[in-house]
Amino acid sequence: MTLPLMPKATAVWLVENTALSFEQIGEFCGMHPLEVQGIADGEVSGGIRGLDPVAGGQLGPDEIARCEKDPKARLEILGTAKQYISHKTKGSRYTPVARRQDKPDAIAWLIKHYPTMTDAQIAKLVGTTKNTIQAVRGKTHWNSSNIKPRDPVLLGLCTQTHLDAAVATVKTETSNKNTAA
Repeated sequence: MTLPLMPKATAVWLVENTALSFEQIGEFCGMHPLEVQGIADGEVSGGIRGLDPVAGGQLGPDEIARCEKDPKARLEILGTAKQYISHKTKGSRYTPVARRQDKPDAIAWLIKHYPTMTDAQIAKLVGTTKNTIQAVRGKTHWNSSNIKPRDPVLLGLCTQTHLDAAVATVKTETSNKNTAA
């Protein structure tokens, strides 16, 4: 489901200006109903200004009225707003400092289990450089004596979905090379 822009500020506005249930607001804003209740009690929203989703073009007043009448109904973001709210799926991801030392372990695991995976695919999946991959592959990495192959999903460096997609790409490329030869 597409979340509104600034979901917590939107939740503050909805709590203050509508008769929607905590569950309805929570589902629309991607929050737990207890967090929405905390906003209503003034414990969570400390200093957050409400953002009017109607003025922002994310909700219509008729949509709010419909959901106020039926507590089981769910708020739907306007179709025109969906095109402007996109989910970032590509590009570099921030890796916390505590997780950065795990990247060589993940690279070693990928090399061990999927030796046909290219350096570019590994770099994109784990979020590292080709130089690091080559150093791990050639055992010239500064910490190569301590590198243990570990699953990148379990390390939190990528999701299982992304890993499965990369593996599927490797398998199709390998099968295409085999049929061409």
